[in-house]
Amino acid sequence: MPNFEITTASADDLTMLAEWAHEESWNPGLTDRHAFFAADPRGFLVGRLDGAPVSCVSVVRYGRDFGFLGFYLTRPELRGRGYGIQLWRAGMARLDGRNVGLDGVVAQQPNYRTSGFRSVWTNRRYEGRPAAEPAAPSGITLVDARSVPFDRLAAYDRRFFPADRDSFLAPWIAGPTRTSLAAVRDGELRGLAVTRPCRTSSRIGPVYAESPEVAGALIGALAATDPDTPVAIDVPDVNPAAVRLAEQLGLTPSFETARMYTGPSPDVDHTGLFGITSLELG
Repeated sequence: MPNFEITTASADDLTMLAEWAHEESWNPGLTDRHAFFAADPRGFLVGRLDGAPVSCVSVVRYGRDFGFLGFYLTRPELRGRGYGIQLWRAGMARLDGRNVGLDGVVAQQPNYRTSGFRSVWTNRRYEGRPAAEPAAPSGITLVDARSVPFDRLAAYDRRFFPADRDSFLAPWIAGPTRTSLAAVRDGELRGLAVTRPCRTSSRIGPVYAESPEVAGALIGALAATDPDTPVAIDVPDVNPAAVRLAEQLGLTPSFETARMYTGPSPDVDHTGLFGITSLELG
């Protein structure tokens, strides 16, 4: 009988997981693994069949009572044999006692509901080249986010995410090949957005802003850093203004997931959330 075991992923394994995600057309960031591993080095599990990796899941712990599940994959030729569900159970055991979030693809959402998750909104990925580069509103200045004291960025991120995640956020903002912009007025943060290169469209996320006008200025400025490459933003429909902005920019929906939780929907600022950070880690 084949020997199936579950192990903690190595740093090298994260490169493999990104390749598997690319094969699923998820378009992962080329350097996302650096921030992912920093978030929770033990939060990535790999199922191995006779030593060969065949399935994976990320189960990242945030703070004391929140977790996020992603990267749930089994190699296509081995699906339906129980390897994925074994890994799922091990991952959920690691997050036992926490409110767990995930962004589930459409085909898996019924299975997630069976496991106790409930949908709270839909993320639609909007892609393309923005029709224009909107000007920043009066009084707003766009600056390199790396020039802003990190404690201010982390506090701002906490308005839109259910838990502190400083170890993840620092490399996400300042990691290699990324561009991060902050919107500032009167010395206060009014928006934040990050873009990173991927296999196809560059991904922008998060996009936080006090208004659609600030969000549009951030997206336009980031898109302009590489005008020949389309951008992609995972837009939460819980913020109708974010959906309208994506459509006004001429972006087209191409993919969707559902944000789901096992517990209550966390109390975050949905009105300022114009694009989520990552489908894998929230």
